[in-house]
Amino acid sequence: MTIKTGKVYIVGAGLGTADYLTVRSQQLIQLAEVLVYDALVDESILDWVPSNCVQLNVGKRGGKPSTPQGEINRLLVNYCQQGKQVVRLKGGDPFIFGRTSAEIQALTAANCAFEVVPGISSALAAPLLAYIPLTDAVMSNCFAVMTAHDPQALDWERISQMDTLVMLMGGRNLAEIVHQLQRHQRSPQTPIAIIRSGGCPQQQVWVGTLNDIVRKTAHQTLSPCVIVVGEVVRLREFLKPKE
Repeated sequence: MTIKTGKVYIVGAGLGTADYLTVRSQQLIQLAEVLVYDALVDESILDWVPSNCVQLNVGKRGGKPSTPQGEINRLLVNYCQQGKQVVRLKGGDPFIFGRTSAEIQALTAANCAFEVVPGISSALAAPLLAYIPLTDAVMSNCFAVMTAHDPQALDWERISQMDTLVMLMGGRNLAEIVHQLQRHQRSPQTPIAIIRSGGCPQQQVWVGTLNDIVRKTAHQTLSPCVIVVGEVVRLREFLKPKE
């Protein structure tokens, strides 16, 4: 009798729509026996899941109920030890603010086989799809990516000196982000863009400056969004297709 060996594939779902899922990710989803997935922007991805696959939605959307990380770890280990092919589907890239380390540590401690599969991060793709380059020969030699769900945890003095800033999970803290950047010597005229639901049919882009972006987006629902701060935002006007 052959004993089936389980394995966990920690897969990046990219922007959350099927259009930006990698071929490798699609193949694994189509072969999954258990799918443990974060809240997806576009659930059409689930159309690829086999009919007999166990599907477990664990949430992980800001402000919404989510399964505790410890419970997710336990699910992955348990199903792997049952000999299942498990796909742990995460938004974006698993190693960019994805809490993947905790899951790998749990799998390693239980001697479970695993593989990590890259995904396209919104930190890179959302600005591109809004026609905002993160680097430019003149305007930006570097960029920094950060989560802004807790502004008090950031070193604003250092951050404010970077050419280009890319902030994830910062929609609810926009006013504080603007305040901190100006407080640390970033010009009020610094361009800023907010890209909501990047890569999705409902994508929206607001462009302004640190001086007026809070007013421009008042009463708008910004999350989930990517915030880009820096002179490169000005290039959008020249790079986007003419309507």
